[in-house]
Amino acid sequence: MPSPGCSTCKPPARRSPAASFCCRGCGPERVAASRSSTDWREARVSPDLDDDLVDAIRSVVAGEPDFVANCANAAALLFERLPQVNWAGFYILRGEVLVLGPFQGRVACVRISLGQGVCGTAAARRETIVVPDVHQFPGHIACDAASRSEIVVPLLRGDRLLGVLDIDSPVTARFSDADRLLCEQVARLVVDASSD
Repeated sequence: MPSPGCSTCKPPARRSPAASFCCRGCGPERVAASRSSTDWREARVSPDLDDDLVDAIRSVVAGEPDFVANCANAAALLFERLPQVNWAGFYILRGEVLVLGPFQGRVACVRISLGQGVCGTAAARRETIVVPDVHQFPGHIACDAASRSEIVVPLLRGDRLLGVLDIDSPVTARFSDADRLLCEQVARLVVDASSD
């Protein structure tokens, strides 16, 4: 049963039963309905979970103008909700270098030059890159030896590059076209909500 809401969202915002947060001020209510304590990482994302994830991210970024705060909450939700993921986070552009931002997962590379690795290449090209097998990507930067596939989405405000969303999986060919569309939608939500 959903909580009555926090001071930000009383009455509580409309949400699906699987949503974890009603707004940026509420804490976790429940884990996504599709997860059990042992098998959630093995499941594929269903369209309903995609919608729930987008709704949850939309809720936590709504009304919050801080870019880093929005990246942090989005990274947490992506890592919590997406199955077969071992890293989810953001790199923020500082000059000509991507600098590690909010993330969930193992310790990561701190700085990536534009054009270097999957993140730097996606940033330089300003386009989403889906890599089914990271060992086949020339110049791949291995922050976590367990990673086998990766998706990187540039964060763009008009023509201005803000950074990238990066998600890794220990499963080869983990990311589908549906995942690409989902991650691009998440990137747009984070950028559009943020004013800095």
